Amino acid sequence: MFTGIITDIGRVEEVAQRGDLAVRIASSYDPSGIEIGASIACDGICLTVTDRGPLGGGAWFEVDVSAETVSRSSLARKLWQKGSRINLERALKVGDELGGHIVSGHVDGVAEVVALAAEGDSTRVTFRAPESLARFIASKGSVALNGTSLTVNEVEGCEFGVNVIPHTKAHTTWGGIRAGDAVNLEIDTLARYVARLQDWG
Repeated sequence: MFTGIITDIGRVEEVAQRGDLAVRIASSYDPSGIEIGASIACDGICLTVTDRGPLGGGAWFEVDVSAETVSRSSLARKLWQKGSRINLERALKVGDELGGHIVSGHVDGVAEVVALAAEGDSTRVTFRAPESLARFIASKGSVALNGTSLTVNEVEGCEFGVNVIPHTKAHTTWGGIRAGDAVNLEIDTLARYVARLQDWG
């Protein structure tokens, strides 16, 4: 379980196809605090650490990405490559501050960036969600995009907008987002269950 508050920007060091996709990621995390079997959200995808070790002043860790995960995420459009920058978040611990919203790390689909516009120092980003997921996105609700908890400003059909503030741009990969980019979308868990209950009603 995660909160959508990014704690580091990782850098892909190695990518290898060994049955599943094996990825080595460099981070600023303390290697002594990363356990084999731990969960780390990588661009919003909950992945299991299979190996780790020290690297400079931080650590490297390895994860396996299944074909199912690749097919349901932005990796289906563009695989990570050496040098790719990705948002990282360690799993939530009991007692941690819940600064964003409850995020599972299970990507529901892929949204596409359709427009960007400056609003003061912030950037208004408009996305197009898959039609099957658009009904779960509500104005002033929450979404996780590439693992980042963001508030929805407005919704019109399958399109919705968020504001990315300067702090978020500086401490995540959102500073480099471009129109046409595909991003991992996880809808709010509460919205999922409310819709399910309405379907039963």
